[in-house]
Parts: sequence; C-alpha cells; structure tokens
Amino acid sequence: MAGDGHLLQTISNSNCSSHNSKKAKDKKKKKRGGSKKKMTAEQTLAFKSVSEWVFLDQPSSLPPSAASFVVDDFGVQKSLGKGGEKLVFELHSHSKFSDGFLSPVKLVERAHGNGVKVLALTDHDTMSGIPEAVEAARRFGIKIIPGVEISTMFSPSGESELEEPVHILAYYSSCGPARSEELEKFLGLIRDGRFLRAKNMVSKLNKLKLPLKWEHVARIAGQGVAPGRMHVARAMVEAGYVENLKQAFARYLFDGGPAYSTGSEPLSEDAIQLICNTGGVAVLAHPWALKNPVSIIRKLKAAGLHGMEVYRSDGKLAVYSDLADAHGLLKLGGSDFHGRGGQGESELGSVNLPVLAVHDFLKVARPIWCGAIRDILGSYAEEPSESNLARITRFGRTRIFKAGSLNCDKDLVDRCLSLWLTNEESQTAEFEAIRLKLSHISRNQGGIQVPIEIK
Repeated sequence: MAGDGHLLQTISNSNCSSHNSKKAKDKKKKKRGGSKKKMTAEQTLAFKSVSEWVFLDQPSSLPPSAASFVVDDFGVQKSLGKGGEKLVFELHSHSKFSDGFLSPVKLVERAHGNGVKVLALTDHDTMSGIPEAVEAARRFGIKIIPGVEISTMFSPSGESELEEPVHILAYYSSCGPARSEELEKFLGLIRDGRFLRAKNMVSKLNKLKLPLKWEHVARIAGQGVAPGRMHVARAMVEAGYVENLKQAFARYLFDGGPAYSTGSEPLSEDAIQLICNTGGVAVLAHPWALKNPVSIIRKLKAAGLHGMEVYRSDGKLAVYSDLADAHGLLKLGGSDFHGRGGQGESELGSVNLPVLAVHDFLKVARPIWCGAIRDILGSYAEEPSESNLARITRFGRTRIFKAGSLNCDKDLVDRCLSLWLTNEESQTAEFEAIRLKLSHISRNQGGIQVPIEIK
C-alpha cells in the first residue's frame, strides 16, 4: 500500500553496478529483519505490565526480566538469549464453530506450536467454541480472550444502495459478557439470517446453472453451525464447479457478486453499542476491505468503537494507522486464521503486535472487563441461583469439586478473582461489598457442586 513505510520497494534497475546492487540488498535485508535495540523505558514498563497480566494465573511461568529483551524496528519484543519468550497475542481466529477448518482444540494446539501466549477465538456470530478452547488452553498455559466477530451492515443515512457489510470484533473478559442473554439473542438473530443468506446463495448459483445442493452446504457447515460464504465455497469446490476457494469468491461470492446475498445483519452502530453495554471491547475488523473506510470509521467511533485492525502479517498499514491515530482508536491486528491452508492465508501468531500496542489495548480493556466481572458477580450476590453461578463460570477455567470443598461463596469469588484480576483490581469497595454479601451464603448443601479450578 502506498505510503506504508514497512513495505519494501522492489529494486528493478537491472543496470545497477554489482556494488550498488549489494548495497541495496544489504539495505533491504536490514529493513526486513529490523535492527535490534534495547527497549526504551516506556517499552520496558509496558512489557512488564503485559507479562504480569498474561501470566496472572501462573506466576511461575513469568518470562525473564524485560531487561533481557530487545525490540526490533517495529517495536516487537524479542529475547536476547535462550529460555526467553515472546508475548505473542493472536487476536483474530476462527474454528469449526463458524467457518474455520479446525476444532477449537486443534486451533489451540496450533497456536501453542506457534508460540502464541494469548489467543482470541473470534468465530462469526457465535461464542459456542469458547468453552472448548478454554479447556484445551489450560493444558498449554495459553490465555483465552473470549471473542466474537459480529456481521453487521453499515447504512449511511439510511441509504440502502450505499449499504456495506462491516465486521466488528468483540473482546470480553474471561467470564464472558455481562447480560449474556441479551448478546446471545442478538447473535442468534444474525445466525438465523445466515441460514437464509446461504440458501439464497445456493438458489442464485442454481439459476447460474450450477446445481449446488443445500444439503451439501449444510453437511460441510456441520450440525448447529450457521453457514457462511466459506461453506458455500467449499461445497462448490467439492462439487467441481470451481477449482479452488479463491475462484469461488472471485467469480461468484464476492461482495455484490452474482451469487452474493445479505442476511439479517444489524446496523454496525447497534452492534457496537451492545458490545459496550455488555462489557466488551469493540474493534473494526479488516478495514482495508471497506469501500468507504474514512466515513465508516468516523461514524463508528462516534458510536463507541474502541479500535481497528491496522497490523497484518506483512506489517503495519500506514494509511489505516493514520486513520486510527486521527480518531483516537487502538491499533490492533490478527491473522484472521481459518486453517484452510494455502499461500493466501496468514498463520496463527504471524502478526507482530508491538508491545506498546498490546499495552494500550489492555489499558482500555481491563477496566471494561473488570466492570463486567463485577456486574456478573454482583448479580450472583443479589440472587445466588444456579443460573447466576453458571454465568460466573461460563468461560472460566473450571473443574468440578464436590460440595464442602469451599466454605462459602466468598471463597468461590476470591479464587475466581485470583485467576482473573490483579490484587489491585479486585481489592475495591465494590468487590468487598460483594464478598460481604456472599460470606453469609453457604454452598454446603446436599449434592451441590461448585465449578472452580484450584491450582
């Protein structure tokens, strides 16, 4: 992209002397690799803060002091010697619960193999794969950020002819969204629309003399999974109507293409407001796919957008970085990994997020997540029912213990908070009030089981 200082220019002058050619190659190599330099004081403090959060529930796994790390020209931290670890954040990935090719377990295993320490599972319009991912992540010491990529429609001033599909990433705390039923109802309506949308695509393909069967698409999607364009494309490849997925999209399924169809996507602003109201961080996904990114970003910021994707595996896109700066948005990024293979897909953990970008993300996210956790625990303190208890441990790292292993609900909350929040975050007046209410509620009642993992 023009103006991106991280993209290298190709040297095409074949008449250059060998000396100049060697200098150009050396310069190119230096740019690509990045010269290593010691962390600045700001980067060192950011690294310390991020690493403490990453290993909050496993302090024995803390990496060496930030002093043993350097950063390259892009601000990405690297170990000076053996035994050190990079704090790799992967903030955009998909599993079989939407249009990915891998199960959450296999996705986590692959992330671990690639050195990922924090993984956000962001399936399209569903959070159903999060519990499985969390359970798998426990074996590898990976931190899971429960996420979802919400399909929305941006409609400028209600002009339907200028509508444009926009995807919003939502990141939640380890116990998930507050008011989770409200979010689930919202996502459920989108998933219902995805079924109708996929059926319309099949119908349009049939009219284009491609007799694709709906049953074929549904089988590929799997039971309970709302089908998307990827499932239709895979069915087209298997049926022999196109040679590969890229061809299916390029010829038929691209936005506005002959077999493209919309579903029942909500307005982008409504999705962002719901994310904010349920304790999530709202981030615009792949803005480079938008036709009118400038006006869309401006309006979504006004609706409460927190950040946008700027970093990709090929570096930072300067024009979108500038847009983020202009609107005071967080600058993030992820691989958008689906596991389909091929050269066109970025690998899990391949996006090098600078430590300062990650630190900025957590500075915004952690107070929001802390508030959501407080709301969820507060609801349980007011009404200590099994349904409210289930909300606490919906996405938490859980293991079932028999009743009597904990003296009261205060112990349950204390042990949950020790996994989710720092002492400073959990030692507030609000949490103390919750503890006080729960200290009088015993769970030593016949046969009741308390879900909580004890390290």
